[in-house]
Amino acid sequence: MREALVTAEVELEVPFQDIDAMQVVWHGNYFRYFESARAALLRRIDYDYPQMLASQYLWPIIELHARFPKPLRYAQRIRVQAALLEWENRLKIGYRVTDAASGQRLSNGYTIQCAVDARSGELQLVSPAVLRERLKEFL
Repeated sequence: MREALVTAEVELEVPFQDIDAMQVVWHGNYFRYFESARAALLRRIDYDYPQMLASQYLWPIIELHARFPKPLRYAQRIRVQAALLEWENRLKIGYRVTDAASGQRLSNGYTIQCAVDARSGELQLVSPAVLRERLKEFL
């Protein structure tokens, strides 16, 4: 993963309901794991979803990407790291999923979010000042 401004990590156990007929995690569930790490990252900078809403900006995901080189299995303990890679014009958050015991990389990906003014619905081409303020201690 490229140099990150700030990172956060969560440890999870793969639940039974996330497994498909082939006894591996269904690909769509990886994004829920990414979301858990993203929320931890946003809490670390004190700009989690309630703070975003209070700041009058929405941050929809406009792009996502994932690779699955190794499958996840039921009851496997995993670590999901989220890393803030870009913040000036958008939020680009990279993700790495590793086996908690061995550290082996199992999956990686990224999401891109852009600020939208909650009142006007207007897309912001530069990240709002409130985000820069939250990141000040990391710059």
